[in-house]
Amino acid sequence: MPPRPPTRRQSERGTSETPTRRLSERGTSESKPATIRLRALLPSLKPAEARVARVFLEPDSGEPHPTISSVAARAETSTATVVRLFQRLGYRHFKAFWMDLTLDARRDEAAGATTEATGDIDRSDSLPDIVAKVYTNSWLSLADTVRALDVGALAEAIELISGAARVDLFGAGAGAVVLHDLQQKLSRIGQTALFWPDTHAAWTAAAALPPGGVALGVSHSGETVDTVEFLRLARARGVQTIALTNHGESPITEHAEVVLLTAAREDPFRSGALGSRTAQLLVLDCLFIGVAQANYDGSMEALRETLRVLRSRR
Repeated sequence: MPPRPPTRRQSERGTSETPTRRLSERGTSESKPATIRLRALLPSLKPAEARVARVFLEPDSGEPHPTISSVAARAETSTATVVRLFQRLGYRHFKAFWMDLTLDARRDEAAGATTEATGDIDRSDSLPDIVAKVYTNSWLSLADTVRALDVGALAEAIELISGAARVDLFGAGAGAVVLHDLQQKLSRIGQTALFWPDTHAAWTAAAALPPGGVALGVSHSGETVDTVEFLRLARARGVQTIALTNHGESPITEHAEVVLLTAAREDPFRSGALGSRTAQLLVLDCLFIGVAQANYDGSMEALRETLRVLRSRR
């Protein structure tokens, strides 16, 4: 079966490896916070660019008015690398970019996101310290995801799943956990949803998906080989594909007609490492509620019936 033509949203995103950006009068192409977009780029950056990004993301650089040259010196790279990075985010001028980073930092500080509350979990941390750090990073991941979420893409994903004959779900690790939860929720409103815990079973299902099906893959990094291949096979089959990831320029997005983005503050050595799951659950819960609302009467009837059945076992 030949692949379906691109959806409206895919056409808007373009087909080039690096999406083209139209700069506004202010000098930026995006309405999403600069720090959110910068974190999302980290996995795709070259080593020198990543060092520059880390300088930008430091909560307290000790330099209130840095220059391109001073940032380049701290990152041990060239000024051209610094310029390429902020231009990649859609900014014409360094001053506008730094101003947006400063505003984001002030927003976090006003929300109580101090360095102490968002820093590494250390062996000397007390239990209250651990609770505070996990809470703060989870809350910030949720807040950033809400600010970064493309509601138009969410609406398109809701439309696809609402009209799907079948929804196939696959993710590895934490992605499997959140998709198993979604599968149970969709089943309770009468939507046929299949969660595949095994890679080979998922690939086989994707390669044989029937017309009218939808495939949804979750990968925080967007680079999980098994999940990327699942969506590639489904896309080659000609069914609609949806990806949920934290990184908009990752491999999984190349095989997704609709891309949903989280903005989790993820770092494997920080308390923020728990934020990706929290952010994914937020987006998938919104997706589920949207699907349920699209067929409100039928969903409510199915929920009442499933609740009646479950009550007898409680």
